[in-house]
This record gives sequence, C-alpha cells and structure tokens, in this order.
Amino acid sequence: MVSPIHSVTAARPVNPTPAPQPAPSAAKPQASAQDTVHISNAATALLQESLETSVQTTKEASAGDAQAIRLQARHAPAKVHTK
Repeated sequence: MVSPIHSVTAARPVNPTPAPQPAPSAAKPQASAQDTVHISNAATALLQESLETSVQTTKEASAGDAQAIRLQARHAPAKVHTK
C-alpha cells in the first residue's frame, strides 16, 4: 500500500567545513600528464567491420568471407521487399 508523505525536512551536513582556498603559489599552470591508450587488434578489426558498407560486405561475401556471409544472412530478413 502507498501512503502519502506529510512532512519533509532538509538534510543537514554532518560536519560542515569551509571550502579550501587555493594557495597563491598553486596558481602556476602545471604540465599535464598524458595517457596513452592502446587498442587491441581485435577491437580495431571490430571497428573496421562496423564501419564497412553493404557494398564492401557483398564483395567480401562473394569472395568467400565467412563473416560477411553470416552478416548478409542475418540482415536478409530485414530487406524483404513488399509490393
């Protein structure tokens, strides 16, 4: 059963502290660290396949590419034309 809320009270912080002030010497810009990202070969191949056009898939399927053949078979029911 659902019952209505009759009163609402505001939440109070447990231990209020003032915001820390930046030190004057901290105003200098610091060199930023750069992270390097390495993408695996499998992820690169998956990205390339996802960006492939239907024309490329058709060419690969006609050349015997098993993945392209499976992709065409999966998308074939979606391309049923009705008159």
